[in-house]
Amino acid sequence: MTNLVHSLRYPMGLALALCVSFAGLSVSGEDNVSGEDNAKGDESAKWTTLFDGESLEGWEKVGRDDSKWEVVDGVIKGTGGVSMLVNTSGPYKNFRYRAEVKINDGGNSGVYFRTTRKPGFMDGYEAQVDSTHTDPIRTGSLYGFCHVYAPLVKPDTWFTYEIEVKDDNWRGRDMTRIKITVDGNELYEYMDFEKTYGPGHFAFQQHDPGSIVHIRKSEVMPLDD
Repeated sequence: MTNLVHSLRYPMGLALALCVSFAGLSVSGEDNVSGEDNAKGDESAKWTTLFDGESLEGWEKVGRDDSKWEVVDGVIKGTGGVSMLVNTSGPYKNFRYRAEVKINDGGNSGVYFRTTRKPGFMDGYEAQVDSTHTDPIRTGSLYGFCHVYAPLVKPDTWFTYEIEVKDDNWRGRDMTRIKITVDGNELYEYMDFEKTYGPGHFAFQQHDPGSIVHIRKSEVMPLDD
């Protein structure tokens, strides 16, 4: 089996990753969205919707004036210059989060969590959104921590990101546990012993003028401490 997931360790052992790749990962098909099926029974009532499907109420742009975020046909669309679209609720500490996202051919974006209210690209954890951009770090990566280089999702195709985050303890060491799932395929669990980012907000990235990102779902399920 080709190892699709590679860990990136910081100098002097500042971070330790448990990045385990799974066999049977498949490239998404057209409009393949499986995240909806992951909330079953009473669990579905625990999800809080952050995007109402009609407006950007509860969201704020941070970045260049020539960057544009708008709602078109019930979908958030990001274009233009560099910026972040930040959710104003929170902060959130332990949670499950899911978003349905689509990126254009050659585009680059990111799903940010535990970020600040006025973030730059280096503020908070980033789940990469990238199918064919010149940056080879692809969708499924926890940017700067654990990288996926094989394309799991075709460009211009909807997919579901699921992210589970919880501060925890492993063998007597405090750490932040981050689980990354794409279209129902659990890719890996990363253990950040540096606890790099504390409680924060969710955001989407507009990376560059050649990128067009679409989001049609953003919702969170808070978890107990």
